[in-house]
Amino acid sequence: MTTSSSGSPAGRPADRPADGRAADRGVLLGVDVGEVRVGVAACDPDGMLAHPVATLARDQEGEEELSSLAELVRERDAVAVVVGLPRSLSGEEGLAARRARDYADSLQRRLDVPVRLWDERLTTVDAHRNLHRSGVRGRDQRAVVDQVAAVLILQAALDARRAGRPAGTPLRARKPRTRRSGQT
Repeated sequence: MTTSSSGSPAGRPADRPADGRAADRGVLLGVDVGEVRVGVAACDPDGMLAHPVATLARDQEGEEELSSLAELVRERDAVAVVVGLPRSLSGEEGLAARRARDYADSLQRRLDVPVRLWDERLTTVDAHRNLHRSGVRGRDQRAVVDQVAAVLILQAALDARRAGRPAGTPLRARKPRTRRSGQT
């Protein structure tokens, strides 16, 4: 682990909480994990507005874009990272959600700031719709749709935080199973 000039671990100033919760103030990064690309968004230090930052190409091992994400956390002095968790409409977690959790776990091992998960049902669909309405057509959307999805994920988390709710769930938390009728 590297340390900053203040003696605290890289990516976390001495005054940043280390207990897994997002700070009340500071930059958050939003991440939309796709099969081919990873979209990244950031917010201002007051947590008001999310904006696109980058689209990172995925590599097979994940090392390159994970290193790039870790560097963005350090450069922007981020206090937390919010990774989109693509659940089904019923709330179940399928293969894409497991992959997003695995990606978030790998990212967390590189960072000293909390990584949180945000339920991002239909975010990519909304991102495509927004781009289409803005006049961005077909193939041109590929380069930016992941960034737009990351902005939507992060903005929803910021809005929740301003409303007094958590900006996502801690990485290890899973949705509780619902009881089926007939079970005791």
